Amino acid sequence: MGYTPGMWKRGALFASLLASSCASEEGDSNSDDATTTSSTADAGDGDGDGDGDGDGDGDGDGDGDGDSPALPRPTATCPAVLLGEVEFSAAGIPSRFVRIQMSEQAAELDGPVVFYWHGTGSSPDEATYGLSDATVQEILDQGGAVVAPYRDPAAGTFPWHLVTGSKEDDLILADEVLGCLHEAVGIDPTRIHSIGMSAGGIQTTQMSFRRSNYIASVVTYSGGLILTDDPPTPNPDNKFAAMIFHGGPEDIVYISFEDASDAYLAALQDRDHFAFICDHGNGHTIPADARPSVWDFFQAHPWGTAPSPYAEALPSDYPSYCALTEP
Repeated sequence: MGYTPGMWKRGALFASLLASSCASEEGDSNSDDATTTSSTADAGDGDGDGDGDGDGDGDGDGDGDGDSPALPRPTATCPAVLLGEVEFSAAGIPSRFVRIQMSEQAAELDGPVVFYWHGTGSSPDEATYGLSDATVQEILDQGGAVVAPYRDPAAGTFPWHLVTGSKEDDLILADEVLGCLHEAVGIDPTRIHSIGMSAGGIQTTQMSFRRSNYIASVVTYSGGLILTDDPPTPNPDNKFAAMIFHGGPEDIVYISFEDASDAYLAALQDRDHFAFICDHGNGHTIPADARPSVWDFFQAHPWGTAPSPYAEALPSDYPSYCALTEP
């Protein structure tokens, strides 16, 4: 089940979509600002950081150093059941559905949370293929959760607002899900990851920067940077790691995902992050052979893993097309 260009919804040329979407986002700036503020409002301690500990660093531990993940708090009443198709009503955005996979182990263990963002024309079902059945099961066995949001129809042709715009509605949804999981069942705050394919890979790229206050590491399948503006980075000291896949010169759907991936790598290396490229050479597809290495990468790179244990060499069982490069 390779993810192919045919799974994209054909429409206007990407450049036209980009221009019109950006213009739309500019015109809706007041609404966008309101939703962002609602997601990060101060928790009542008066320091303005939204974590309620009074130290102003946003990590919630009260020590003022900003070295720990800053977990968001729910902005609305959390759903009674956090399993299967779940509706969330985060403040400032319309209600949205996500698919959550979790097991009874979550009641006993504080496990990882993996966000999966699907590609255009796909669905949350893609998460199981993108990660593999075995990886999903390992996450659940560790008391963790796989979170796959449904697209927002208001985002337009592409499923996520940040593919061509600047609205953070999808990330506000992610914040709400994370806050509810943390309060209801407990999670490992050092093991929050994101992965996605195509438009979902672009979304993951944006999430890595924009949620650097809690993201530990990310994987992109044919994602990368396509917009010229630097994404906001609330915690530039968090040197999250990235495993960046693309399919070579033929990995083109509206844009070159090889170029977008290279741009993401360069941006991370400029900021002293550990990141590397895996060019599988099969165009716009998910490389099924690489999925075990994706899970290993996440496990080897929890929050604060710098330098990377793979800084000198990648594991021998990683695909041969993955390679470290000098900045």
